[in-house]
Formats: sequence, structure tokens, C-alpha cells
Amino acid sequence: MDKLRVVTRLDEFGVDYIEGGWPGSNAKDAEFFARAATLPLRNARLVAFGSTRHKAATPASDANLAALLDSGAPVLTLVGKACAYQVRVVLGAGAGDNLAMISSSVAHLKAAGREVLLDAEHFFDGYKADPPYALACVAAAASAGADAVVLCDTNGGCTPWEVGAMTAAVAAAFPGLRLGIHCHNDCGMAVANSVAAVRALSGTRSGCVVQGTVNGYGERTGNANLTTIIPVLGLKLGVPLRVAMGALTSLSRFVDEVANVPHAGGAPFVGASAFAHKGGIHVAAVLKDADTYQHVDPAVVGNATRVLVSELSGRGNLLSKARELGLLSPTAPAADVDAWGARARRVLGQVKALEHAGCTFEAAEASVELMLRRTADGYRSPFVLLDFSVLTGLRASTGGGGAGGADTVTRATIKLELLGGDAGDGDACPVCVCLEVGEGNGPVDAVNAALQRALRGAYSVLDGVVLSDYKVRILDAERATAATTRVMVEMSDGPRSWTTVGAHPNIIVASVQALLDGYEYVLARRMPECAGGYVPWVSDGAEGEPAVGVPVTSG
Repeated sequence: MDKLRVVTRLDEFGVDYIEGGWPGSNAKDAEFFARAATLPLRNARLVAFGSTRHKAATPASDANLAALLDSGAPVLTLVGKACAYQVRVVLGAGAGDNLAMISSSVAHLKAAGREVLLDAEHFFDGYKADPPYALACVAAAASAGADAVVLCDTNGGCTPWEVGAMTAAVAAAFPGLRLGIHCHNDCGMAVANSVAAVRALSGTRSGCVVQGTVNGYGERTGNANLTTIIPVLGLKLGVPLRVAMGALTSLSRFVDEVANVPHAGGAPFVGASAFAHKGGIHVAAVLKDADTYQHVDPAVVGNATRVLVSELSGRGNLLSKARELGLLSPTAPAADVDAWGARARRVLGQVKALEHAGCTFEAAEASVELMLRRTADGYRSPFVLLDFSVLTGLRASTGGGGAGGADTVTRATIKLELLGGDAGDGDACPVCVCLEVGEGNGPVDAVNAALQRALRGAYSVLDGVVLSDYKVRILDAERATAATTRVMVEMSDGPRSWTTVGAHPNIIVASVQALLDGYEYVLARRMPECAGGYVPWVSDGAEGEPAVGVPVTSG
């Protein structure tokens, strides 16, 4: 489940809360919380979202509140209306009834021992129209024991000066209450409004809750973008944060890849163009001192300066990746570093060419690792594709005749040159040719079936490796049927997963590229005779499995 991958990444980044969905609204969100409960979160607390009780129900009989408690989430967020107009028109309830709904719902969840946040929906619009009632809604939650009240610009129509002034008024009225901010981007000011609220609360209490989404995903024009808010608060306002700021760019691009949407190149701080410089006086100045045209060091947010006349930044990133993978020792002599520098340049050329075509690698690190491995001395690919073909046709179904009674059948034939394998008699890396056929529901499924038949017969280490996800994106849609297709596949062996990409005008070829890389990746990590002497797979305690960066020699 993609949401679980995002939860894990957000927790590693260091956020305090992760809102996982509304368990009372659909079975999918209920399943998410059941599975997420098994995740070993280190920094974040999982949050379930729901609404205050129905006007005709008691807290004990309300199905929505029961679903929140059943989710097992340690933190529960209730949305309660803080605007008299919304209460009257949408809920069809009286102003006093709404206050009772807020108070009793919060008290019920607090009695169950949960941390409770109230999202005061439409608070700012409600405050503009009727300040006493909007404040009464906040008071109802606070008196019932809410751990925090989050002020919401639900329609996204407020300005920063309005949000700042109204937030300051609430802070003055409730000096001991933890407050938060939740903004929508309908006027393009969600980030500015969030920052204005934090500034208004600065010095009035120890902290506040800032709600938002990675890359600003959300209904209509989106929610407040955390990838902008976080560095603004930390780097511009000096707000103490516990997040891994240097991982911000990779987090942003990872979430885009999981969502299978193109990354916004112009996104502040994390976009590919955020620190990009073209020719002319800008480049000349940046080469002398990057601060001349950059407001922060891009490395602080995990990004990099892009100068078209220089490849040093990208080369350095790849050398760092080689060290991270154990291919280059942190204490390697200068000669080894220089040798890897030359290899990194070659890989950088490949990466740039693919990125120019629209490919991205933030969520496909296995592909980048393979590019680096293939340049290493002694690396031998565990297999080589000689050729493949795919045939799709009709097969008569049982009891049927003619095309009307036929099923489609797809058959793939694949021919590989194998580097010995580990299922034979122990000969030192013999080379053999293997021809296999596979059938499937479509061309990619059939090719994968043929690959598995060919490779598993030679490499027992592939037992348990499965294709767990498959995504397709058209990179240049304006070319219609001649467009280049990018395919991303995720494979897993249970405890670990890895992602590879392929790009080609032919979707089947792109898929084969990604599949081949996925299988080569796991074999290269597990077979020292292929990997040039390094098998940097993080040890999980299994006997005989090397730790990261340990040289391995085969007898």
C-alpha cells in the first residue's frame, strides 16, 4: 500500500503527526489503520480523522466516533464547525447544539485516553462574521479537554494579515491553549497564511500545530505546502524544528513518484529549477560565489545548484551515493576517488540524458545504483538479454467456437545469457544460454513470467522476489502514439523493496528495461561474483550476509 510507504518516509523525516484518513467513511482507510499499527514509528504519531457526533446521536451511539476509537490511532482529530452560518446551512443545527456536539465529542474521546485535536472548520470566516461565536466554539473544545485547537481557513479566502490578526486574538483569549493552523490555497496564500499564524503565536506558547501536505496536495487548489512551510519556518524564521531538513527534496520527489505525478520543477526549495542557473551574468556570478544568486545553500534542503556549464555538483552527489552504497570507502585514497570521479561523470551523463527526456530517479534509487555498479572494476552482469518477443492472440475457450468464444492469450519468449547461477554444481561462473516462454494477462505479465522462469531456475536467491507495483507515465503526451513512456516497477522480497525505471517509445520495451534492472539489482547485491567484490545489502542478521560496504571475496 503506497500510503504505508509514505508514512514510513514521513516518520523518518521527523514529522510529529501523520493523518492517515477517515476510518468511519470507508473500508480502505479502516484497513490502512490496521496495517499502519504494525509500523515501528520512531518520531510521528498516527492520527485518525473524523467529525463531531451527529446532532441526533449521543457520543456513545455515534458510529463515526466509534470508528475513530476502533482505529487504534493514538491521536484523533475531530472536525467541528466554528461558523454559525455553516452550522445553520450545512448541519441544520442550532448554534447551541453545535457547541454541545463539539464539547461532548471531545470529552468522549478524551475519556478513552486519546490525544484529541479539534479542527475548527471555517474558523476565520466564522470569526469575521461573528467573533463571539467562533471563540465559543474554541472554548467548547478547550473546556472539554482538547489537546489543541487548529484554526482552519477552509475556503482558502483569507489573507496573511487577516490570519495573523485573528490568530493573535485567539491566542490572547486562550493563553494556555495549544493552537494550530490549517490553510487551503484557493488564493495562492496557504503558505503565507500558515507562516503568518506561526508568527502571531510566536512567544505566546511553546509551540503550535501546522497542518499541511507534502507538495501541497489537496482538494480544489490544494493545501498548504509543507515542503515550503518547513524551510521558511526553520531557515527564515529560526523556528526550532526536529525534521531532517536535508532530506526535504528527496521526500518531496518520493511522494510525487509514489503518487505517479510529475514533479513541479519550479517548486520553492525542492524543485529541480529552485537553484538552477542559465548562461550569462548569473552563471558567472554563481561560479564565483553561489550566494550571489541563491538565498540559501541548496544542500541544506537536499537540493543542488544546477549550472549548465558545470557538472561538479552532480558528480559530487554520485560520489556520495557510491560511498553510501559501500562502493567507495570514506577513507579511500585519492587515486580511488579520482577513478570513481571519472565513473561518476559517465553515470551523470546517463542520468542527465534520461532526466532530459522526463525520467526521474528519486523513488528509483535501484536504477541509479545499477548505473554506478556497472562502472565498477570487476562487475559482471548476472545475465544479458539476447532477445525477446511477445505474441498476443486468441485462444478458444472451453465450449466456445469462433472469435466470439475465444479468450485473449499473451505469450512471451525471452532468451538470456546467464552468468552461471547459484543452483548448479558450483562451477566458477559458467556462462549458459537460456530460452524460456511465459504466458500472462498481458505483454508485461507474460514477459515477467518468462523472466522468472529463466532466472529462478539459475538463481535460487530470487525465491520470494515478487513484482509488487507497476506504474506507467507518458512523458511527452503531445507526441500522441509516438510518445515516450516511462515505466516504474517495484519489487520486494518481503522485508525489503526496491524500484527501477525504464523509458522507451514502446511501453513493452520500457517495461522490460525496468524488469531487467529490478532482477539484476537484487542479484548484484547478493552475488559477490557479479558485484565486483562488494555486496552492500544492509544486514538483517542473517548468517553470512555482509553488512554495508564490506568487501567480499569469493573462493
